[in-house]
Amino acid sequence: MEDEAEIYDGVRAQFPLSFGKQSKPQTSLEAIHSTTRRSTTTATATATTNKTDELPSLSSSSKDWLSSLRNPNSNSSTNEDEADLIGPPRPPPDDEDEDVGPIIGPPRPSAAQLESIDEEEEMVGPPRPPPGMSFGDSEDEVEEEEETENQYRIPLSNEIVLKGHTKVVSALAVDPSGSRVLSGSYDYTVRMYDFQGMSSRLASFRQLEPSEGHQVRNLSWSPTADRFLCVTGSAQAKIYDRDGLTLGEFVKGDMYIRDLKNTKGHITGLTCGQWHPKAKETILTSSEDGSLRIWDVNDFKSQKQVIKPKLARPGRVPVTTCTWDCEGKCIAGGIGDGSIQIWNLKPGWGSRPDIHVEKSHSDEITGLKFSSDGRILLSRSFDGSLKVWDLRQIKQPLKVFEDLPNHYAQTNIAFSPDEQLFLTGTSVERESTTGGLLCFYDRARLELVSRVGISPTCSVVQCAWHPKLNQIFATAGDKSQGGTHLLYDPTISERGALVCIARAPRKKSIDDFEAKPMIHNPHALPLFRDQPSRKRQREKELKDPMKSHKPELPVTGPGFGGRVGTSAGSLLTQYLLKQGGMIKETWMDEDPREAILKYADAAAKDPKFIAPAYAQTQPEPVFAKSDSDDEEKEK
Repeated sequence: MEDEAEIYDGVRAQFPLSFGKQSKPQTSLEAIHSTTRRSTTTATATATTNKTDELPSLSSSSKDWLSSLRNPNSNSSTNEDEADLIGPPRPPPDDEDEDVGPIIGPPRPSAAQLESIDEEEEMVGPPRPPPGMSFGDSEDEVEEEEETENQYRIPLSNEIVLKGHTKVVSALAVDPSGSRVLSGSYDYTVRMYDFQGMSSRLASFRQLEPSEGHQVRNLSWSPTADRFLCVTGSAQAKIYDRDGLTLGEFVKGDMYIRDLKNTKGHITGLTCGQWHPKAKETILTSSEDGSLRIWDVNDFKSQKQVIKPKLARPGRVPVTTCTWDCEGKCIAGGIGDGSIQIWNLKPGWGSRPDIHVEKSHSDEITGLKFSSDGRILLSRSFDGSLKVWDLRQIKQPLKVFEDLPNHYAQTNIAFSPDEQLFLTGTSVERESTTGGLLCFYDRARLELVSRVGISPTCSVVQCAWHPKLNQIFATAGDKSQGGTHLLYDPTISERGALVCIARAPRKKSIDDFEAKPMIHNPHALPLFRDQPSRKRQREKELKDPMKSHKPELPVTGPGFGGRVGTSAGSLLTQYLLKQGGMIKETWMDEDPREAILKYADAAAKDPKFIAPAYAQTQPEPVFAKSDSDDEEKEK
């Protein structure tokens, strides 16, 4: 075998390195995951190392001794012969002839150090700890931290970002199997990601624009993951299949009908929408027109049910968000006046809510979420708070979490798979130095568990914790960028990011053949070429009186340039007739009253047209005589 290997190496040396089948370099999974590892803070370690320096009463020698207890290997007096010694180094002996047995535990201080400590004045402050005790966290505290981490097991060690949007990502949907992710943005587009077919470049396989010029506000998968609902700022929701092909669009209602129950659909922009958790044919939408509607996806022409919230004053108050409970037997809606209204789906139910919480928030509600047992309701609002409600005692919230800035109408809340935790995102404020955070809360203790920084400049809007993948999705962005951050842990997460991050993009081979495309440009031919813009030429022609055929203005005064003035007649024929005496203009010299009265006698003697028809029946006119003579007599 050795001879064959030598012969092969000798023959192989005669050929270039690029000859033959090339072996692909294999990258270990540890190296791949190390590139996506999140940077963790070392606040605990920093606080631990600083505790020694904070003891004011110890001398420099005592501090050196304490530091030697902490880091025994840093002892400068370690001999070269002890390099192979396992464990802490042997302390310097007081007497060279003294037989030192096996060392157990940390080294004891030297004689010089003990003398310097004894010569010091009386020690002020806490007593010196016994040897073997470190200034770090106690064992109990470390155990508690480990128990807390093991209890929640939040996958935060690694992170990837699904990029592609140019504005904040406002909608997120992960299918129940965890293989496809949908993200919608304020840039009017929806991007579709497939973990099974995606490489480490993390590029989307399809991009949609559901409604031109309208923001994408919500996305929701059907229970069977064969279709998804897309809600935009328009009044019509759309249904797509799993591959992004349009299946239908719901009808828009008549905006001139005042009663919303008589319209066939929403009349203004949608705010939220969600697929029924159990029934694959039913969806729920809410709108700015102040109504919630239940639809059948097989009938795009009209809704099944119209729900009008209860209002303190008649009018139209937008419904800002809506949701189903986990069984699909209950509907909750967040109203623009800050109230929460809940309807139970039962025979003969109507628009009257079963639960009505007035002024639950001081501002519009952006997100609602039921727990799986149907006892807890979480609400998120523009007022910067997250409230926990017990549906059995709904009058007052169980807990209110403040200081959670929110500037987006799509900010939601999500539960962990076991529902021990719930999480929400925060927005970036102008004057604040804090970036977009993902806050985790304990459901049982109702306290903050962890804050995770997602982006220093972008706000966190939507979040989700997928139960099968055990991975956390968080959408973020601002006015110029947007992306979906995916947090995972290789030790406890499954599939999802682990599948695509280890798949390197395909390299081009020399055997690849790409046919050069045939370019067809029919508009380059003179027959199909568009005429060039003649705007300037038309403007120039309009200014030219000859080309624009503008009528000539009459010449005032005497004529010039071959044209006769108006004083002698504007036309040449008129001028010639006047000069020849054929046209006599006498009306300038006559009195108009006398010219009319000269025909009065002829009209009376020889009446024409209408007057003869009434000659026999027309009475003689009787005119009032002037009283001027009587007035003169009275004077």
